[in-house]
Amino acid sequence: MAKLRSLARMIRSKNAGPFELTIDILFADQPTYEWVKESGKLSRELIAGMFQIAPEKVKLFHYDPAYAIKASVPRYTVSGDPDETDVFAGQQYAQLVDLEIPGR
Repeated sequence: MAKLRSLARMIRSKNAGPFELTIDILFADQPTYEWVKESGKLSRELIAGMFQIAPEKVKLFHYDPAYAIKASVPRYTVSGDPDETDVFAGQQYAQLVDLEIPGR
């Protein structure tokens, strides 16, 4: 097993407009990207659990040419709202860094 942080070149989260945030996971090479992708660990269900939302609200993309996995989710409140705790959504990826990927 390996932790996602040791496999990914970059893990980040950011605004995707005032109503959504996105998480990007980028890999340096195709074999590592395919390993993580085929593990099934990065799923709609996992992301939904992180944000306490229904899995059908998670948009999950695998972009093979860039060795990237992207997830977009609705924000719990509008960006900039007084109840917002992370206006730029820059800290929302943290739960993923220690995700263990089986295999190899």
